Amino acid sequence: MTLSVQRATYAALIESDPTVKVEKIRQLALDLRAEKLSWQWVAAERLEQPGRPEKPPLVEPRKVPRRSLKSAQGHQALIHAIAHIEFNAINLALDALYRFAEMPRQFYLDWLLVAEEEALHFSLLREHLQTLGADYGDFPAHNGLWQMALKTQDNVLERMALVPRVLEARGLDVTPGIIKKLEQIEDQRAVEILKIIQRDEIGHVKIGNEWFLYACEQEGVEPMQTFKTLLDQHMGGALRGPFDEVARLQAGFTQAELDELNRLDQARLVVRK
Repeated sequence: MTLSVQRATYAALIESDPTVKVEKIRQLALDLRAEKLSWQWVAAERLEQPGRPEKPPLVEPRKVPRRSLKSAQGHQALIHAIAHIEFNAINLALDALYRFAEMPRQFYLDWLLVAEEEALHFSLLREHLQTLGADYGDFPAHNGLWQMALKTQDNVLERMALVPRVLEARGLDVTPGIIKKLEQIEDQRAVEILKIIQRDEIGHVKIGNEWFLYACEQEGVEPMQTFKTLLDQHMGGALRGPFDEVARLQAGFTQAELDELNRLDQARLVVRK
């Protein structure tokens, strides 16, 4: 029996060895583009944890140690933290590809592309981390990204709203600042890698925006109000700014959306005072 896209994706999703996971994604892409896989779909399983190695140990976000970039260990820890985000992003892309049935075929091709690019990002960061004398798994990390995957596992609209448009879009906001810090310590290779990531992540968020709008249209709901409702339900009603408006506009946000996000952020700051 011909292997399906869904089952091949699941095999990559539950793979715990990072090197093998990357290879399975590469093979999945080759097989899909060579039309060796069927498009049969079955009900997706709830996956409490995707495939991941025993290390790094997962802790609550507030328990991840903060280290100064002035030390070698702090430098390693920063690259490790970004690599961990990219490893989680691999699993999030694969889960979107695996989980949501009855979407247009382009949806699956889009999320396969995202998985491929996230795998490249992770591999580049891991290789660089190894040149710094460490490896993926050497520092504790948190699991916040996958928790959002679990919260949105039953609804593609919610997944597209809260993973690409919230979690991944936040990367667009903070990456330029991280690049500046790496420039200050003269880590040119890390700067090159993060510029690749920033370029690709604009595309990933754009894909999420496009499929969010598609899902809103299919359900007959207004996008901005729906997004605000989901922010209330899952993010306390606001996102933390400042926002990189240039990158977000390139990624498919509208100026009206950005104006509203800035308004919500200012309201959050007023409440905190």
